Amino acid sequence: MTSSDPTALPDPWHSLHELLAAMDAEIEQVYVERGIEGVRPRFAYPLIRLAHTGPLTIRELARSLRRSHSAISQTVAAMRKEGLVTSEPGPDARTRRVDLTERGRSLVPFLEAEWRATHDAVAELDGDIPYAMTTVVEEVRRALDRRSLRRRILDHLGEPPR
Repeated sequence: MTSSDPTALPDPWHSLHELLAAMDAEIEQVYVERGIEGVRPRFAYPLIRLAHTGPLTIRELARSLRRSHSAISQTVAAMRKEGLVTSEPGPDARTRRVDLTERGRSLVPFLEAEWRATHDAVAELDGDIPYAMTTVVEEVRRALDRRSLRRRILDHLGEPPR
């Protein structure tokens, strides 16, 4: 144990997580104001994709959205609970095919419109601030391509004790 608790220091991720959560809450509020209950912003991407591709296994859906299998599996479970998708056994015992329910399919036109409106709102927001969020994200990505976060952490940790 060290002499001071490092978790007592300000969390460098806190404000980013808080901002993203607040933005998601505002999108969810749009849904509620439009009479759409039980739908979270994280459902939009997979629901729209399924509307355009037809049924997919969880693995196929995760790959097409560039998300982890675990994250999509949890999202599918939450969407199934809200009556937005069904999941049936796939071609083998290890897979499940996910498809839209009528309720899920009926929401897609609104979700596509909201998706486009959100992109427009983010572009507008980028114009309202001195450093566009999208530019900052790309600059951070390029910096991490030059020297990964893992490498940076290891450099700060120093050599392991022998």
